[in-house]
Amino acid sequence: MSKKLITLFAISAIYCLNAQTKAEEALKTFEQKYPQEKIHLLLDKSSYTAGENLWFKSFVFDGYTTSTISTTLFVELYDSNKNQISKKLIPLINGEGSGNISLTGSLKEDVYYIRAYTSWMANFNEDFQLIKPIAVYNPSSPEKLIANPTSWVASAYPESGSFIDGINTKVAVRLQANGTTPSDWEGYVIDSDNPDTKITTFKGFDQNIGVFNIIPKTGKKYQVIVQDKSGQKQNIVLPDVSASGINLQVVSDKDHVKYMVKSKNLSQDSQYYTVLGTINNQLVYKAKINKINNENQYSISNSQLVNGILQLTVFDDKENVVSNRLAFVQPQLLQFKQPSLQSVSLKDTPRGKNSFDIPKDANYSNYTVLVLDADTKSSEEDQSLLSSLWLTGDITSSITNPAQYFTKNRNTEALDALLISEKWKRFEWKSIMTGNYPMIKYQPESYLSYKGKVNIQGKPAPNTEVNLIFGSEPGSRMSQIKSDNNGFLTLNNLVFEDSMKFFYQLNSEPKDLNNNYSVYFQPTSNFVPYKKSLPTSSYKLVQRPADDKPSNEVSRSLTALNAQKVISGNITNIEEIKLKGEVKNKTKKLNDELSSPGFKSVNEQVFDFVNDSSIMTSTNVLKWLQGRVAGLTVQMQRGSYTASLRGAQVGIYLDEMLVDPSQVENISTSDIAIIKVIKGFFAGGFGGGGNGAIAIYSRRGASPDKIVSSKLRQITLTGYDKEFPFESPDYGTGNFKDVTQDTRSVLYWNSFLEAQPEELSRVQFYNNDDAKKYRIIIMGYDKNNDTPLYYNEVMP
Repeated sequence: MSKKLITLFAISAIYCLNAQTKAEEALKTFEQKYPQEKIHLLLDKSSYTAGENLWFKSFVFDGYTTSTISTTLFVELYDSNKNQISKKLIPLINGEGSGNISLTGSLKEDVYYIRAYTSWMANFNEDFQLIKPIAVYNPSSPEKLIANPTSWVASAYPESGSFIDGINTKVAVRLQANGTTPSDWEGYVIDSDNPDTKITTFKGFDQNIGVFNIIPKTGKKYQVIVQDKSGQKQNIVLPDVSASGINLQVVSDKDHVKYMVKSKNLSQDSQYYTVLGTINNQLVYKAKINKINNENQYSISNSQLVNGILQLTVFDDKENVVSNRLAFVQPQLLQFKQPSLQSVSLKDTPRGKNSFDIPKDANYSNYTVLVLDADTKSSEEDQSLLSSLWLTGDITSSITNPAQYFTKNRNTEALDALLISEKWKRFEWKSIMTGNYPMIKYQPESYLSYKGKVNIQGKPAPNTEVNLIFGSEPGSRMSQIKSDNNGFLTLNNLVFEDSMKFFYQLNSEPKDLNNNYSVYFQPTSNFVPYKKSLPTSSYKLVQRPADDKPSNEVSRSLTALNAQKVISGNITNIEEIKLKGEVKNKTKKLNDELSSPGFKSVNEQVFDFVNDSSIMTSTNVLKWLQGRVAGLTVQMQRGSYTASLRGAQVGIYLDEMLVDPSQVENISTSDIAIIKVIKGFFAGGFGGGGNGAIAIYSRRGASPDKIVSSKLRQITLTGYDKEFPFESPDYGTGNFKDVTQDTRSVLYWNSFLEAQPEELSRVQFYNNDDAKKYRIIIMGYDKNNDTPLYYNEVMP
């Protein structure tokens, strides 16, 4: 985080501890060696019809910033019987990735489950992996989905887990169910010996939580009676009232987190108490209390903290946990950026052209943008980016509509009550203090890695040099690697889509070998089986009646499917796009021929001087690049040009050899085959580069001398899954007149809209036939990866 979590020291009746406790040492080990990732998945909509494409955008976090731990995301789709339907391998750039899953037309109507995780996350509790249920409808299926009537269960949680005689205690009442919990419910408290008298009453805040206060008395037995509007009722027996103990009470306002440590009839066994505060498994507060005074209130300033879940824990002098409480820091002031859209032109006319601009901001390099017909439910309505980041990514229990706690009209008291009912499960104090840490089986890797082996005459060949020839045909580009003492080879940091073919031969082949050798590779990271059972759905399947008619939502989806086929066909047949596609294909082929895997990236911009006749020539290649790449700055320093991407200097490569900028500044573009600007990480010939590169390939490199050998052999490696393009009509061209009915619910989807640092970022789309309002969702992260940008509004 750019805003560091700093250990604070309280004053007044508390004085500081300088020596590290066992708990602190254990926490530091856990924080440094076992960082915790979590995932948010934005879907283009919340439910689907068989035959549609499901598009998704993923955000992987390390605590409250986008993660740099993992560079590969595993995404799987399961049916309700836990059969895997699809799986996708997605590259992560600064914690972000995107892809799509094709839902075949033969898919049966049912609830399906998306699972998303990284290799690093597979080392820890599966409860923290993302499991997202989605309903898929198919009117051709013999069974149909209907809401599953479920009964809810209520539980009561005294604040900090203690229920002590004479101490005014806040008690949270939590509803949970396999399906949907009621939004309208209430309750009251009675003494079991006097059931006709209500001690106090309360109403539920929402579908999850309610709260009441009570001063318990020793010898009394208390019950909570909870009832919803349908008449379902449940009695909860509160814990026995303790004659002694410690109660931790917390209030979180816009300036401070305030707490009181109250006690009754404590023994003198503990000479003092230690209070530790942690956020994201990091120590942010430490204090020592010599003597508990029930009237003292202690305060932690929010000025050095960030939004998130704070865990306050009270230890006795033997470091036993005696009280614990979760609270949210500054729920009144959520730290995220909401852009003010400019030049908004939204129309409700059928197939009308709409547009808006995202203001320029040099701190953001790209945005995720989704525009829906406002009558279509978004996946963000229940589970938003903010609720994943600040709540459900770290809480394993089921929470209905967690997004509500981070909207404009949020109820901060409800969020606080919800956290009273929760425990921090990323670690347990007792476990880590006794040295019981997670076992690490899967190490994070930088993008795709493959382990290979060289065998000669059936035996491992140690310290053997192997020539790898990359490209669409033998001789395109060669790299040399050497096996280790056991005959193993390693290819690291590769970024490519679909598959990659290459040829190989031994660098020095003994005369008597008779071609009796082999080389093979296999990926070092793979999909990890899911061990737990899938969560219970709020739907159930029933036999479909013979006269059953699809819902309006499903009927519109079926009509949109037919329209999408026409739209996709027209896009393919438009001559202008067809010609551009030919140039693009030629450019891709040339890029594949010239670039080794280390110089390929999912985030690169390629200029083709061989096939694109529209490119203007120049006598200075670096000057030519100025103004053509967002974020690239070329300037003169000490008589030579230098290049930087968003303020960070990048390397200059000529035919994949690192050179000084002065060696290329006088190269004419007429001598160049392609230039590509790689943004962010790239393997760099199996080395690595974090800031990016300008890779220049000469025309001489475009026609390399072919290495012709009958002993060349071929290997194919499987890479990342390629994302299908999201296709939408341009009704302004007149090429889509044969779309008879347009009921598309997703009007615009762009998982990577590149931000222009000096220009507005324009979003343009066309309406369907009847949408009157639009839901616009925009997400992004600044260059420091610690401040989310979030916009989710219905307009106009």
